[in-house]
Amino acid sequence: MSTMPDWVTGFPGAVTVSDARHRIVYMNDKSAATFAADGGRALIGSDLKACHNEHSKAIIDRLLAEGGTNVYTIEKKGQKKLIYQSAWRDESGQVAGLVELSLVLPPDLPHFVRS
Repeated sequence: MSTMPDWVTGFPGAVTVSDARHRIVYMNDKSAATFAADGGRALIGSDLKACHNEHSKAIIDRLLAEGGTNVYTIEKKGQKKLIYQSAWRDESGQVAGLVELSLVLPPDLPHFVRS
């Protein structure tokens, strides 16, 4: 899974993909830039859990065991971000790894309630 469609490569949000063994298998341009201080694309092949605390490691393990998603917001370096982590499945339906999307949220993000 080292290649992705062109639209993912240049997508303005960070897209990071791992396999079921916690190995990073893909980073788009934004992900590589976001994690440049940690090695950027050199992180491909490394253990996703190596840079996480025990709480986060438990979430990673749960997502890989059960599937599902983990969604939250953070503020880092003055930017609010939406973090969306989800299991991805292979052709047989088995959890094959994780995808993390990290999207910068504008400070004046509108919220609409639609019925």
